[in-house]
Amino acid sequence: MPRYFTVDEANTTLVTLKPLIKEILEIRQSILEQQPEVWPALQKTVGNGGNKAASLAALEFARLDELVRQVQAGGVLLKDINIGLLDFPSLREGREVYLCWRYGEDSVQYWHDLDAGYAGRQKL
Repeated sequence: MPRYFTVDEANTTLVTLKPLIKEILEIRQSILEQQPEVWPALQKTVGNGGNKAASLAALEFARLDELVRQVQAGGVLLKDINIGLLDFPSLREGREVYLCWRYGEDSVQYWHDLDAGYAGRQKL
């Protein structure tokens, strides 16, 4: 049974989640910036047992995994790591919907049907 959030509960939860999403986006950007250096290093380490760039990338991936798990632990869905998009399961007029928040927005201000996705967001 999923946890259902009211708008107020989702906004209260955002106080804790915003810094986590900020860090997720920072790690994502760091990984992308290191990609030209890291991918060749990862290919080399498969056979020889180690490389500093690969080790640092592995630590970033581990931290990213930990943050994603923290976000999702309370029943919140991390829908898009590229833009910091969260969905909060909710009930609206007796049916299941998602309250939707994107990193950079002050609060939860949108909702959408389960199958509508981000493009189907509607103002609360």
